[in-house]
Amino acid sequence: MALEFPTIYLLPTHIETEELPELESKIPTLTYDINEASIVLGKISNRERARFELRRRNILTEDLETTPVSFPSQGIQVKGSSPPPKRRKLSSSISPETSRRIRSSSVSDGESFGSNLDSHGVADGEDQELGGITDSDDKSIIQVVKLAWLMDCLAGGSILPIDNYLIYRGRKTQQVASKPLPKPDDVLQRARQEGENAQPVVSNGFSHVYTSASQHSRTSTQVKRPALVQESTSEHDRRLQVPPVPDYLRTSYSCERPTPVHPPNDPFIQELKKVRTLRTLEGDEIGVRAYSTSIAALAAYPHLISQPAEVLRLPGCNEKIAALYRQWEANGFLEEVENAKKDPKLSALQLFYDIWGVAATTAREFYKRGWRDLDDIVEYGWDDLSRVQQIGVKYYDELQEKIPRREVEEIANVILTHANRIRKGFQMVITGSYRRGKSKSGDVDVILSHPDPAATLGFVTDIVSSLEKDMYITHTLIMSTKNSERGQTPVSWKGQIRNAGGGFDTLDKALVVWQTPRWDEAVSSKNPNPHRRVDIIISPWKTAGCAVIGWTGGTTFERDLRRYVKKRKQLKFDSSGLRDRVKGDWVDLESDANGPAPDMLTAEKRVFERLGLEWRLPEERCTG
Repeated sequence: MALEFPTIYLLPTHIETEELPELESKIPTLTYDINEASIVLGKISNRERARFELRRRNILTEDLETTPVSFPSQGIQVKGSSPPPKRRKLSSSISPETSRRIRSSSVSDGESFGSNLDSHGVADGEDQELGGITDSDDKSIIQVVKLAWLMDCLAGGSILPIDNYLIYRGRKTQQVASKPLPKPDDVLQRARQEGENAQPVVSNGFSHVYTSASQHSRTSTQVKRPALVQESTSEHDRRLQVPPVPDYLRTSYSCERPTPVHPPNDPFIQELKKVRTLRTLEGDEIGVRAYSTSIAALAAYPHLISQPAEVLRLPGCNEKIAALYRQWEANGFLEEVENAKKDPKLSALQLFYDIWGVAATTAREFYKRGWRDLDDIVEYGWDDLSRVQQIGVKYYDELQEKIPRREVEEIANVILTHANRIRKGFQMVITGSYRRGKSKSGDVDVILSHPDPAATLGFVTDIVSSLEKDMYITHTLIMSTKNSERGQTPVSWKGQIRNAGGGFDTLDKALVVWQTPRWDEAVSSKNPNPHRRVDIIISPWKTAGCAVIGWTGGTTFERDLRRYVKKRKQLKFDSSGLRDRVKGDWVDLESDANGPAPDMLTAEKRVFERLGLEWRLPEERCTG
């Protein structure tokens, strides 16, 4: 007897084309309309990906706290009645207030929710059927379940509870409007009209009459396809004349291509960056990565885009990005960005996110507490803030100001002077957005190194003390001496058994607040110089090249460099060095037969060369 599955929608993501029809044939209750489904099956493993797949299908959701759900086994009758009683809807067994208690961010945010529900999510005293309540009658609830659930059900010959297979559970806040089914008379009338109007297509002297859309496979009719990028005749003609895509843009690794500081399509890219920020505020990590990939490809394209179809040729740019380009080209802005400016919640989240020491997760927590501006934080939550966050609030306006290149250089020169005052022979490289050629920077990043390993051991505390004594550093936010504590030996790669935080950028560093202590006291009795954020990184000489690469950026360049090194070289890269992913040992790419590199920039170039990468100037790493 066939198993009586709930209505199922199958996500095609990560399923091979040849495998998809076979899987569909095993689902007797398969639907191709996701809005009809009680269960969405997918070959995915995390809630972020599940939310991304739903959003791709125009379904927006609010996260619901996961509750155990089971479906009745066949043949089981409850309470002696036949047919079995209807399952109680969630809304009838849980108060409206409780049912609206939802998660707005991932479980990893560390949130806890008080409730009078038992382990099955049912109010105390409520009857339970078959060990749990299903939401199959509540069409506003959508559940994404691992594909393994289906296979285990089929293998065991019974419908299993989805508890151990549930990836994501949410309540729809927006969904695709489903069209009513056409009446039979309408279908016949439309068929007659199409038959009267149809003209055979002539090609090479032969006449072809194409089959109707309904006769094609699932790919062409039953899956909701993205909106097509329309183009006029003139656009079609222009498309035939667009410049070819450069060979370097045929790779998915942005570290293999030049990306200039001022790309020709920068106005559109800036709008996409605003959308990416919205994804960050929403906690959509997959969306952030997707937009980052698109932005990096657009930034590397050397020609001014003239039409949406041109966008589709670039890696990581799909119909959605092309449609956004058309929207931006027509309006000069993106609707989502403009709507976000009017959204008080997103405005508050952006305000909190811009506080130094506050990540997107914390910004959402601030909002959940009822805070809406900096005054709320000061009045109601000051004592709950970390010291770093308090400093971020105190100097909020000053730390939002960008730093001109001239001032970056002045700050860096002061640091180098103090370093060589303590010990002669230090070298320095200014990294970050300054090195990538930006006219202004959000903070100042400098790397100090010395050919003598003894000089860099514990040096971060010495340089901070010297700068504090001369009143340049007003606050030390973070001080890390992990590298010195292990004798400046490059940390071994421990694979998946490493301790959290134990293998990423363990260089000695000090993240500080800086204020130039000199001013004209005849004009002002109080120091008028703005407070600045400064990062001082100390690298041993033997890994200085990796440190310079790691702290130069841009973000997507660094992400793709790590991907490239992992896939192509089976190594792990971070700014503290390279490790073998199999043996775990440090790999030295910066020395030669004559010993270590003569300077930090030579060491950087050797890393590029020995990784099989073409050297890219820092100004060509502006991936956004």
